[in-house]
Parts: sequence; C-alpha cells; structure tokens
Amino acid sequence: MKRKIFSSAFKTKVVLEALKERDSVKDIALKHKIHPQQVSNWKREFTSKATLVFDSGKRSKKSEAEQERD
Repeated sequence: MKRKIFSSAFKTKVVLEALKERDSVKDIALKHKIHPQQVSNWKREFTSKATLVFDSGKRSKKSEAEQERD
C-alpha cells in the first residue's frame, strides 16, 4: 500500500481549518478523508515553524541594507 502525498496547499487548508476551531479535529479529518492524528501533526508542525515567516522578512531587509552600504 502506497502512502498518499499531500500538497502544501492542502495541508495549509486543513491546518487553517483546525486553527479556527469551528469543528473538531475528528470532523475535519473525516471531511478531508485523513486520520485525525495527521491533522494534529500538521497543526503542530505549522505552529512550530510559524515564526520563520517573520524571520524571513528580516533577512531580506538586512540584505537590502547591506546592498545599500556597498
């Protein structure tokens, strides 16, 4: 049996639904035909890496400032 491969867009859609907390993880999993543990795993991974979104902006600003100095 092969594992299903889910796109980043699909995972993001599921995680954002879970973060809204309008439905239970179990209901979200049933809706998308995945295991509830998978929803929880994706949610945990998403939230643990959320700070990287804001860190990446700082790096690009630094590189712009460094470019201005040169």
